[in-house]
Amino acid sequence: MLRVLVRNADTTVVRLPSDVDYDNADDVGARCEDLIKEGCRTLVLDASEVQHLDSSGVSVIITLSRLLDNHAGALRLAALSDNYQQVWRLLGLDSLLPLFPTVNAALEGRVTGACADTSQPLDHA
Repeated sequence: MLRVLVRNADTTVVRLPSDVDYDNADDVGARCEDLIKEGCRTLVLDASEVQHLDSSGVSVIITLSRLLDNHAGALRLAALSDNYQQVWRLLGLDSLLPLFPTVNAALEGRVTGACADTSQPLDHA
């Protein structure tokens, strides 16, 4: 399930489960919404362990992005696999929610063209 890795002031980093799909997308979304209600304004989704992401999971991510926009916040998606990066870009979702190569890059706001380098340590843990 969803794991909170870092919670610091108004920034939270959560690691998504290996499957974000019809079976658990609502739970993932509800837990993230709780974090937003508790004051999180920068939510970093660490997708480094995601093996399966279906349309329900994508929908939850988009919904969370909009919710944070409404709260003057930001959703950042980090360390998405190469396969899902391609799908994300083909769907044009990178214009709505850019991808970050690592959690550290997401925390710093550095967007790049690829998410291949996930070896950076998490400084804020």
